[in-house]
Amino acid sequence: MNLPNKITMSRIIIAICTLIFLILPWYQFGVNFPVFIVFNKVVVDSKYLIAGVLFVIASLTDFVDGALARNKNMVTDYGKVIDAIADKILVNGILIILAYNGFINIIVPIIIIIRDTCVDSIKMVSGNKGKVVGASYLGKIKTICMMLGISFMFFYNLPFELIKIPVADILIIAACLLSVISGCEYYYKTKELIFKDK
Repeated sequence: MNLPNKITMSRIIIAICTLIFLILPWYQFGVNFPVFIVFNKVVVDSKYLIAGVLFVIASLTDFVDGALARNKNMVTDYGKVIDAIADKILVNGILIILAYNGFINIIVPIIIIIRDTCVDSIKMVSGNKGKVVGASYLGKIKTICMMLGISFMFFYNLPFELIKIPVADILIIAACLLSVISGCEYYYKTKELIFKDK
């Protein structure tokens, strides 16, 4: 396993640890995370700040492993597969938890998961027919918007919340729109190949 793949595996581990950290009923273990108020305006739960730090670290590995693999000519099929898995665990898992806890609307993870399922299916069918479909430019922008949006959500949209600018919400909505647009882009680029009999 080369270095980029090891970094990707670390993202999977961090993502799973973050999900477990958020899901665990800490109060049953007698653990209470401090809650404090920022500038007498924003109530902040330190549990989500910790999860936010973990999420940011995991997100950074997403850019590091890709850049390293391309620059050092270490791109492998195994790396492509586990990179996609790592992204799904990290982003989709976190979105479901944020929706469950009331941070975002449930429609957000529904849109993202449906889009990802459709795009992955398109890539699989195209690959079986001899055409490799790479990540689109819009898809990459979507990923950046989503990761930034989730990060700001974990940090209670600070410092923008102090001036009432919903940057976290704007970024996540933009990511949802780009998800739909890039999903359509994947479809239109491959529809002729997908519907071929052979």
